[in-house]
Amino acid sequence: MTVNNLSLCYHNKLILAPMVRVGTLPMRLLALDYGADIVYCEELVDLKMLQCKRVVNEALSTVDFVAPDDRVVFRTCEREQSKVVFQMGTSDAERALAVARLVENDVAGIDVNMGCPKEYSTKGGMGAALLSDPDKIEKILSTLVKGTRRPVTCKIRILPLLEDTLSLVKRIERTGIAAIAVHGRKREERPQHPVSCEAIKAIAETLSIPVIANGGSHDHIQGYLDIEDFRRATAASSVMVARAAMWNPSIFLKEGPRPLEEVMQKYIRYAVQYDNHYTNTKYCLCQMLREQLESPQGRLLHAAQSSQEICEAFGLGAFYEETTRELDARRAKLLARSPEEAEEPAEDTSGIIKMAIKFDRRAYSPQITPKMCLLEWCRREKLAQPVYETVQRPLDRLFCSVVTVAEQKYQSTLWDKSKKLAEQAAAIVCLRSQGLPEGRLGEESPSLHKRKREALDQDPGDPRTQEPAMPGELCKKPFVALASGQESPLEGW
Repeated sequence: MTVNNLSLCYHNKLILAPMVRVGTLPMRLLALDYGADIVYCEELVDLKMLQCKRVVNEALSTVDFVAPDDRVVFRTCEREQSKVVFQMGTSDAERALAVARLVENDVAGIDVNMGCPKEYSTKGGMGAALLSDPDKIEKILSTLVKGTRRPVTCKIRILPLLEDTLSLVKRIERTGIAAIAVHGRKREERPQHPVSCEAIKAIAETLSIPVIANGGSHDHIQGYLDIEDFRRATAASSVMVARAAMWNPSIFLKEGPRPLEEVMQKYIRYAVQYDNHYTNTKYCLCQMLREQLESPQGRLLHAAQSSQEICEAFGLGAFYEETTRELDARRAKLLARSPEEAEEPAEDTSGIIKMAIKFDRRAYSPQITPKMCLLEWCRREKLAQPVYETVQRPLDRLFCSVVTVAEQKYQSTLWDKSKKLAEQAAAIVCLRSQGLPEGRLGEESPSLHKRKREALDQDPGDPRTQEPAMPGELCKKPFVALASGQESPLEGW
C-alpha cells in the first residue's frame, strides 16, 4: 500500500469544515485564532481551478489563484500554510492531480469532496455522486496519493446500508489516504435529520487511519465541551465542525465562546485586511447574525453595498479608512519599486487632463451617472460619443480609464477596483474640467431632465425631431479595448 508520508497529524484535532461561501480566508484565519487546529477551504471545482493562474500578491502578502476574469478563486497566506487543507470538487483523476499540483506548494493537504449532496456538486458527477462509483473513487484517490507531495483525504457520507459503507471505507483506506472525514448522514438527509453516531463509530472501529467525525452541529455541538462529547460518542480521532463554527467560530475556544459582536468585528478586520469581496463578507456576517438580522444592526448590514458600508455598520469606519490608506501606500511603494509593472496607457500622457477622483456611487442617482451625463452633453454639442480606454495593472489588478472627448483625454490618477468604477471616474474628470453637471444627488442636470420636453417643443419639420429622444438612447454600449486586448461592451449604470 502506498502511503503519502508528508502528512498533517489528524489525531485529536479540532477542524473547521469545508463550507461553500463561508470557508474563505477571513473565516479560516478567525477559526485558527480561536483554536482550530486545521481549516478546510470551501469546495472548489477542478475545472475552475485549472483556469486559474497563481499570483503572488505582494500588497496583501497572499498567494492568489486568479481566474481569467480576474476573480480571485482561492486566496491563502503564510499564516495558514501549514494548517489549510484544499478541498476540491472533481470527478476525474487526471484533473484532480493537475489541481493538486497547482496548489500543493501553498497548502498543507488535499481533500476530495465525496459527500456534498447539493446539485451544484453532484450534477458533474462530483460530491455525493461519487459514492455510487467506488471504482472512480479508488482511481481518483490513488492517483492523488501517488502524484502529490501533500497528504490526501476525502470526506464522505454514509450509505443506506452499514455493510456497504464499511466495504467502501475499507476500499478507500487501501488507496493510502491519510484520513477520512465522515458526515454521519445519508445523501438524501439534511441537518434536521439526526446524525448517526453509531455509523461513524463503526467506521472508526473498522479502519486504522484517523476518522474525522462531522455532522454534529444540529444535535450535539453547542459549545466547546460538546465537541469532545461528540468525538467520544463516535470513537473518532478528530471532530470537524461546520455550522456551529459558521454561527460563531469562537466555539473552538476552551474558555467558551466570545460575544458575537466581538467575533464579527474581528472577522470584518480580516476581511478588510485581505481585501475580501464585500458580498462574501456580508454573507458570512448574515450567517452569524441569524435571528438578529431584523435588528437595527442587521438591517444596516442588509443594506450595505460595499466593505466600507459594512465597516460603518459595525463602528469600524475609521479602521476601514486607515487600512485602505495603508494598502494604497503599500501598492504605491511596490509600483515605485517596479514601475515597469504598472502598465500605464501606452500613448503619450502629457496631454491628458488628470484629477485625483473616485466615483462614490452613494453620491449619485442610480438613474443618472457621470457617464450618462457626459454622453448626453456630447450629443447636445454634436460631438462624437466618448471613447473609454481601460487598462488593468497586474500587481494589484486595479483599473484605470482614459476617456477621449473632442480629441482631449481625461483621466483620474486613482486606480479603482473595477472597470465600471474607473470609467465613471474618468467621466467625472471630464465633466468637472468643463464645469458640467455630473449627476450628483441634489444636483440639477438640465440636459437630461429637459431633453424630452425640448423635443416636444421643436418644429415637426426640424430634422432634429427625427432623432430618438428617449432615455434608453443613453444605454448604447460602444466597445473599448482592455489591457488584455479583448473587447467588451461598456456597461452603463
